[in-house]
Amino acid sequence: MALVEVERISKSYARTTGFHTEQHAVVDDVSFKIEAGETLGLVGESGSGKTTVARMILGLVAPTSGLARVDGIDVARASRAELHGLRRQMQPVFQDPYAALNPRMRVMEIVAEPLVIHEESKSRHGEGRSKESLRSRVIELLKEVGLDESALARFPHEFSGGQRQRINIARALALRPKLLILDEPVSALDVSVGAQIVNLLRGLQRDHGLTYLFISHSMPLVRYLATRIAVMERGKLVETGEAEALCAHPQEAYTRQLLAATPELPVAAA
Repeated sequence: MALVEVERISKSYARTTGFHTEQHAVVDDVSFKIEAGETLGLVGESGSGKTTVARMILGLVAPTSGLARVDGIDVARASRAELHGLRRQMQPVFQDPYAALNPRMRVMEIVAEPLVIHEESKSRHGEGRSKESLRSRVIELLKEVGLDESALARFPHEFSGGQRQRINIARALALRPKLLILDEPVSALDVSVGAQIVNLLRGLQRDHGLTYLFISHSMPLVRYLATRIAVMERGKLVETGEAEALCAHPQEAYTRQLLAATPELPVAAA
């Protein structure tokens, strides 16, 4: 069974024009699967519905129709206990590394937060993690993303954009999830810094057997990181295929347009 199964999922919002209200489809009848350990690149222009699909998989938005399953569980209909388990299994990394971090929290608190929240239930049964153990775990997570212990006491504003995204990734890895949903994780960064983050993600996937849903408007970037690619246009899935084959022989004019619209990133040399 695939780790992620999206079946004919749609999302519509009411839109009023003059005296008339009609349903506007943001996502329209989209289906795909993501096998454990692979990367599906979901690519399309801004407004194509990519992020809405991601938010439905995460359970942040309820679909109008269709369903998203993660590890066999229908996210929109999951019980509280099932959702608690799913929160461990899937974690998001969002586009803006500046907005994603609480400016009033130190890095130690930011990265430890998922661990502390999860440990609260254990602590009621005398199984909580010690402060020393928590600190050691956070240091380990920072090292995995290329940061050291000196980051612990610092605040987000003291870091560059690329470093902040590394902190976001460390926090996402804290509970050892199976699935990372990466929503334009390098689009707010300089090209060379973004290339470093992409190579970091590739290494983490190899080391931990992670599964990725990688969302981007950049076809060359998706081609580098993804196993398979799904192309979205105006809420619809217009083309899917193995990454190399789809990029070498795109069937749709829209896919060819995306390939021509964005330059290659220097990811291989980063």
